[in-house]
Amino acid sequence: MCGNRTMNRRRFLMLSALGATATTAGCDRIDLVSDEQVREMGVAAWRDISARTPASANREAAAVLEEVAGRVLAAAGESAAQWQVRLFAGNEINAFALPGNHIGVFEGMLRVTRNPDQLAAIVGHEIGHVKAEHSQERMSAALAKEYGLNFVFRLLQIGEVEFAAEIAAALGLGLEYGVLLPYSRRQELEADEYGIGVMSTAGYRPEEAIELWRNMDAAVPGRAPEFLATHPAPTSRIEQIEQIIADT
Repeated sequence: MCGNRTMNRRRFLMLSALGATATTAGCDRIDLVSDEQVREMGVAAWRDISARTPASANREAAAVLEEVAGRVLAAAGESAAQWQVRLFAGNEINAFALPGNHIGVFEGMLRVTRNPDQLAAIVGHEIGHVKAEHSQERMSAALAKEYGLNFVFRLLQIGEVEFAAEIAAALGLGLEYGVLLPYSRRQELEADEYGIGVMSTAGYRPEEAIELWRNMDAAVPGRAPEFLATHPAPTSRIEQIEQIIADT
């Protein structure tokens, strides 16, 4: 009788732990970070990047970025005057938008964006991340993972479950691949869809988004397998973008 009671207790603890993990993995939106906190982080990040990275000396390219960003922001219902847009010096093929109304593009990205339409696809995509509050989602998911795993591990230890550490590690892997990576890939495709919509509204050619990712694929050889990537591979992304354009 006592042995059965012990097994039932362990089974209850295990089910509670797995239930907590499933709840974390199954939520479409987990709000653990406020909009104001994220905005403050965005402002602080922009200040840090600007302090460490000089602005580009290429005034012509910076003016093109300003014009493209202004048109795309207007199409997104935003006032360009309330956003800071900067072309940064550097060969990185990178661009970002931060909560707190900041858009940064590195000079290296201009090797990939061959015309203003392709630049509009990048800017629209990055604005899409901000508009969809993907920063909040990613930070909340990371916090949920940390708190969830700590909770699970405590339950396993309290229940004296054999191989508690191994089970917790396995649950960690499950959370990593079940929440954070697919979550990020979904966000990327959401931002692509938003970006194509606003660049089209701004008067840019959405089909240039396809050419952009072909350029990106050629510029960054030797990619990791798509299954383990935090972002969709260019071939997959191109297929998704082609479908988005066909549906609009």
